[in-house]
Amino acid sequence: MATLIVHHTIRILTLDSEEALSGQGREGDIVLQELADGWWVHFIGEDSVIDSYDAPFASYRQALGTARAAAEFSAE
Repeated sequence: MATLIVHHTIRILTLDSEEALSGQGREGDIVLQELADGWWVHFIGEDSVIDSYDAPFASYRQALGTARAAAEFSAE
């Protein structure tokens, strides 16, 4: 089950290692997902369209920091 953090009214979900991205989150959410190559930051948009950064982050801490910064920017 995904872990939920709310930062500046934006939901940030961290998926468990066995959870698939598909079907997770809702419009406006940020989803963190660990894959073999690192931590990916995904943005759930209109009609469940998923947008992601071009490359993963080396650690959860870096991915979470980026997600929090994006949440602050989105909340303004």
